[in-house]
Amino acid sequence: MTHRIAIIGASGYTGAELIRLITTHPTFEIGALIAHTKAGQAMSDVYPHLAHLELPDLVRLEAIDFNEIDLCFCALPHKTSQTAIAKLPKSLRVVDLSADFRLRDAEAYKKWYQTPHMALDDQKDAVYGLTEFYREQIAVARLVAGTGCNAAAGLYMLRPLIQNHTIDTNEIILDMKCAVSGAGRSLKENLLHAELSEGFNAYAVGGTHRHLGEFDQELSALAGKSVRIQFTPHLMPVNRGILATGYVKGEPQEVYETLMLAYENEPFIFVLPFGKTPSTHHVRGSNFCHIGVTCDRIGGRTIVICAMDNLTKGSSGQALQNANIMLGQDESAGLMMAPLFP
Repeated sequence: MTHRIAIIGASGYTGAELIRLITTHPTFEIGALIAHTKAGQAMSDVYPHLAHLELPDLVRLEAIDFNEIDLCFCALPHKTSQTAIAKLPKSLRVVDLSADFRLRDAEAYKKWYQTPHMALDDQKDAVYGLTEFYREQIAVARLVAGTGCNAAAGLYMLRPLIQNHTIDTNEIILDMKCAVSGAGRSLKENLLHAELSEGFNAYAVGGTHRHLGEFDQELSALAGKSVRIQFTPHLMPVNRGILATGYVKGEPQEVYETLMLAYENEPFIFVLPFGKTPSTHHVRGSNFCHIGVTCDRIGGRTIVICAMDNLTKGSSGQALQNANIMLGQDESAGLMMAPLFP
């Protein structure tokens, strides 16, 4: 059986990444590519690296008959995504890559995104899309909310450790480095080459980064109490990748064994041998996530490091993984490509 797929926001980075992945999928075919400012253009004009593919031209949302679509990815920015999804048929299954449906509490969304939620009925239906921990809910969901890329990297490290009471929830420090593609394709002065290259900076310092809403929601629910981590993101002058370093209070060997057990049967998450640390080079362009555990020089403390591609496992690859589950396909279909190296 072939499933027809639509992508709203196909002209952005995550939209292009979805196209790259779906065109290798054994049972998915792209039925519609939707954009706003670039409607009417060929995808090969927007992204020449996709010129070898036979793709439909970009069109506006209103031009699509969604009765002919089995599943829709929405790769629009937050605030924009919720209004687009509200216009879709309620029978259509949707994977949203924006932040609009990640937070279950409407007040939390208003706090972190500084605007009221405009699609509350859809928000109530949404399932958080951290695939490895929400498979059963994703399988029957109408709407799946993809995680933030920073949030995914941190949660893959921390969720098993909190769930198994392996670490002290009051002493968690997360240092995150993320590639510039995480900021999207729209023009921003601070992302110009001359402003970004040969430099390295922290941003959203002091607990203002929006992905903290996801950490608060997910980790507090696991712990059964309020969990507030210290979190500082940094902007790397590279195109792809996330490297997250967690500093936790817990015995290193116990931390390692907890993570090994949690992910021993996962196709995309690899816990490296104890003492080995991961690199973004080793996951670039793939849906794989590498986690390393090592001792801190202070007894009873552990350093956990996670590397993954922000556009793939952190966004579009995760979205395709969820779509596979929703449509009853092999979870790894279209996603087993090797990382790009060097």
